[in-house]
Amino acid sequence: MILSVLNHSFCYETENVLRIFFPLEKITVVPDLPPETENYALTVRKCENGQCTLFCAVLLGDKKEKREKTIPDGDEKEQELVLAQLLYEVLTALTGYTPPWGILTGVRPSKLMRSLMSSDGEEAASRYFRDKLFVSPEKTALARSVANAEDRIIALSTPESYSLYVSIPFCPTRCSYCSFVSHSIAQAKKLMPDYVRLLCEELKMIAGIANGLGLKLETIYFGGGTPTSLDERELATVTKAVADCFDVSAVREYTIEAGRPDTLNPEKLKIMKDAGVTRISVNPQTFRDEVLQTIGRRHTAQMIVDTFGEARKAGFDTINMDLIAGLPGDSFEGFCDSVEKAIALSPENITVHTLALKRASSLVTGGEAGTAARETCRMLSFAADALTQNGYFPYYMYRQSKSVGNNENVGWSREGQECLYNIYMMEEIHTVLAAGGGAVTKLKSPYENKIERIFNFKYPYEYISRFGEQAERKNRITAFYEELGK
Repeated sequence: MILSVLNHSFCYETENVLRIFFPLEKITVVPDLPPETENYALTVRKCENGQCTLFCAVLLGDKKEKREKTIPDGDEKEQELVLAQLLYEVLTALTGYTPPWGILTGVRPSKLMRSLMSSDGEEAASRYFRDKLFVSPEKTALARSVANAEDRIIALSTPESYSLYVSIPFCPTRCSYCSFVSHSIAQAKKLMPDYVRLLCEELKMIAGIANGLGLKLETIYFGGGTPTSLDERELATVTKAVADCFDVSAVREYTIEAGRPDTLNPEKLKIMKDAGVTRISVNPQTFRDEVLQTIGRRHTAQMIVDTFGEARKAGFDTINMDLIAGLPGDSFEGFCDSVEKAIALSPENITVHTLALKRASSLVTGGEAGTAARETCRMLSFAADALTQNGYFPYYMYRQSKSVGNNENVGWSREGQECLYNIYMMEEIHTVLAAGGGAVTKLKSPYENKIERIFNFKYPYEYISRFGEQAERKNRITAFYEELGK
């Protein structure tokens, strides 16, 4: 797909709108259309005599649509918005598809909603979503509900608050839809002793910095990968390092993404419980065995049910389960069945994801596009209705690029069981200090919208071989807070 940009610099926004409709196509941005271009989007701005005319035309095969609008010259943000609206209108007319999130392409729709509600009020914020961004009434209501649900959790954070993220970028196998920096345990086994040793060293370093600054640890979150891919000894070593370095008894929440049932057993559950972990995930993604096989998982739906029961027996009273809408080989009926089976187990949290097709995933490189956008929208609508009827409410939300239908991921919770870390991290409420391969420390000023990131090396072998370099980068944490006058 060719995107022609004439007399304006709104490439980012117009390209994003185009990607809503063509998430897997390569988009080439050019100033002028090459001769005999088959598929293109032409966007033009022409300003004179205090007026600005915005124009777009799209050709798809033998179908063509165009729109234009004239507005007063001067406000480039408004011009960018109008051009995006025109392009969206043309694309919906040509494709027959109306994306439920309209032209809103950001990762954090609830953060935008909260900001607008704070400045303009709830009704004005909702009108802006519907009238300016073309967000559907249902998704507007979802963003508003999440924004309201977050307020109580956000109020718990103080200027001294921070969260700790621990990265375990290993899995038993790699799922076909995954593009995260994750390695199978079989391939990475020889790296594990050094990885665990240095991870514990980094945790000690972070604790020293945080204590020196007088920061207060609110939540701990082990992510990955699948953290419980670690064997019993390794898991005990890392959780002991956390307990030795940080005051676990004072944290509000301690989560480990246990994830796959084939990585859990009673001994690991006991290790986590004894370490002070208060929340875990047991993630089905689907309860259909044939779909589990298609996406590269080596466990069955029955193993999910059995593991959930073992987690309850071990004393975990806050458990999350993940489901994914749009998995290859799944159907609307199959997804609905998975939602109902998850609800029947009555976990405290159920997170419903939309399949995101990334360039690094085998689904994309293998040429499969996953479930159609309309079918995925039906799945999400069913999940929202079923969860609401069974006492769950949406408490956090985010979106990923190239998600099927430009849809969202939503965390649903029982009353008072929300995952605090998810809100603090996704809404960028306070600093997150991160350890491990691929981890990103996010420094957040409590006094202004200032954010700074410190990146660890992505791959475990780099994390190990260049550990000294990333340890040096951590000095920036102290400097950041000193500049704030901490």
